[in-house]
Amino acid sequence: MMLWVPLPSLATETVLVLGDSLSAARGIEQKQGWVYLLRQRLHQMCSGCQVVNASISGETTAGGRSRLPPLLARYHPAILVVELGGNDGLQGLPIEQMTNNLEDIIDDAQAGGAKVLLVGMRLPANYGPAYTRKFHAVYLRLAHQRHVALVPFLLAGLENRRDLFQPDGIHPTAAAQTMLLDNVWPVLREMVQKQP
Repeated sequence: MMLWVPLPSLATETVLVLGDSLSAARGIEQKQGWVYLLRQRLHQMCSGCQVVNASISGETTAGGRSRLPPLLARYHPAILVVELGGNDGLQGLPIEQMTNNLEDIIDDAQAGGAKVLLVGMRLPANYGPAYTRKFHAVYLRLAHQRHVALVPFLLAGLENRRDLFQPDGIHPTAAAQTMLLDNVWPVLREMVQKQP
């Protein structure tokens, strides 16, 4: 887990990122990952903001759910970015289980006073049309039902760019990280600007 914090006297707002390997910069240098790049871009707009990256490779929604309460108690984030679910899908876990975990994550964050940005994921077609359709619909439904901000697909724009993925075909290269950030940034920027 990486922590980037400006001087305490300047810290006015915390953005907490709760994600999996896509946010933990797996296979590349931490400073090349989209969350680290977010920290740099955010500081251009909000010099007193801090970014806490609590992402772990292999994380599922159940893992994120169990880890969140102490993170909320420690950092008191103004905004929680939730980038989870991909590993649930790759493991073929029940959609209902993933949904319940994400609901609990959102509820805990909102109860703690944080605004939530849900970052969606899609699965490869070989998981079957029924499962992949239900999987992606979870993010859309939760964003609507729980009134949270949504980035529909973190990897949008990379679908047909095999050259922007590492050899495993799952994790984007360092060159692709700005694209991931660009997918998240417009929604997150608006959330930060609306903070009191």
